[in-house]
Amino acid sequence: MAEFDTISKHLIHTYPADFARFALQHDDLEVLDVIDTEQPTVKAHRADSLIRVRVAGDEALVHHEFQTTDSDPPMPYRMVGYIGRGIQQHRLPILSIVIYLRPDAGRTDPGYYLQEQHGFRILVQYKVIRLIEIDGQHILDAGSAGLLPFAPLMQPPAGVDDEAWLRQCVNRAQAVPMDEALKASYLVDLAILSGLVYKSETIRTIIAEETMYESSIVQYFTEKGIEQGSRERAVEDLLDVLEIRFAVGAADPLAARIRSIEDLQRLKQLFRSAIQAPSLEDFRRLLDVDE
Repeated sequence: MAEFDTISKHLIHTYPADFARFALQHDDLEVLDVIDTEQPTVKAHRADSLIRVRVAGDEALVHHEFQTTDSDPPMPYRMVGYIGRGIQQHRLPILSIVIYLRPDAGRTDPGYYLQEQHGFRILVQYKVIRLIEIDGQHILDAGSAGLLPFAPLMQPPAGVDDEAWLRQCVNRAQAVPMDEALKASYLVDLAILSGLVYKSETIRTIIAEETMYESSIVQYFTEKGIEQGSRERAVEDLLDVLEIRFAVGAADPLAARIRSIEDLQRLKQLFRSAIQAPSLEDFRRLLDVDE
């Protein structure tokens, strides 16, 4: 999820107040700072940035954990680690929020870890937000620039089909006042996030019809870090796209096939195919043809 981590961290750094208010739903809130954090785990994991806030006169840290799919180990176990380490390191209350992006993710997350055994009780609570349950029109009407790229993943108004909803989201993002040099990158963020639930062809068509930034989005996908890195980086970038677009997990046999590929040029070609393929089966067929 490196690609998505980069998007979320950038948006949090740029619009911290939008994310803090969305998470806490509290009017008496002041953003004091954004803290980058690297949290050590058995498998390296970079937690998203912590937002230091003052809420009703008290300081706290707001922690966002973005998830595309249900995790293994389950989220309650992971959150115990994140929250515990955050409190240990910063000596401040941690207000943690898990945001599930895909419509089918997070349904069984209870929002807490509870241990009650032999007189020892441990309770760690966090908030669960499933974007498909959020009123997307409210986000569009509020105009919160940090949240608008996530709006295509939210619940559309009654009677609005998916393509019409994506078009509305693109139009609203297009109207956000910002330097034109930044607008293409902003719409790229929306396009990548939309790829979690929309086909790439649909995204490109709507972007092309409603904005002048289609070429920037295509260029971004085809010229990102894979062109600069090693085979290992190429493998990880390709797996990130497959996870974001098609929920291909690390344990999937397809991931093992990707890791066995040594040729960097082939990995680059597969990376472009993963972005453009209408479905996972189409990508598998392309992979089979290349072998």
